[in-house]
Amino acid sequence: MDRYRHRRAARGVPRRRAGDPSTYKVERSIVINAPAAKIYPLIAAPKEWAKWTIWPKREPGLKWSFAGAESGVGAQWNWVGKDGSGAMEFTKADPDKRLDYALAFPEMGMKSTGALTLTPEGAGTKVSWTNEGDVGKNPVMRWFVPFLDRMIGPDYLAGLQGLKEMAEKN
Repeated sequence: MDRYRHRRAARGVPRRRAGDPSTYKVERSIVINAPAAKIYPLIAAPKEWAKWTIWPKREPGLKWSFAGAESGVGAQWNWVGKDGSGAMEFTKADPDKRLDYALAFPEMGMKSTGALTLTPEGAGTKVSWTNEGDVGKNPVMRWFVPFLDRMIGPDYLAGLQGLKEMAEKN
């Protein structure tokens, strides 16, 4: 028996076990009143992400660098900020329908994959942003798995709202 269980429970710190999940999936969606052909260029070009995602607004000093293709498959970018660095590369593209990516956070030893999908909905387009991964056997990272949706989801929704504003503006 864990003799500190009551102390942790009193402080609101849940007890984690070896069988806790290592995989996660975060997904958020929004309907944009614009055709997919107008939205896709905003998601397929890494330089456009700085205009609609939440992170550059939250950290204006974020350093961005770009490599590979300008957009679509092979487009890459890296960023360095006060809380660490990351890298993203588009791995598969189906113009006006779907864009897949690989994401890495080297300091955390964390890699994941995701996609932005565009599907017709009424007179607009539903955009869904997903990210999923496996944190492996790292007990500290596994502790965060149940909270990742609440930690990352609001950022995805804020980014989708920024995308909506840009796409509907013109």
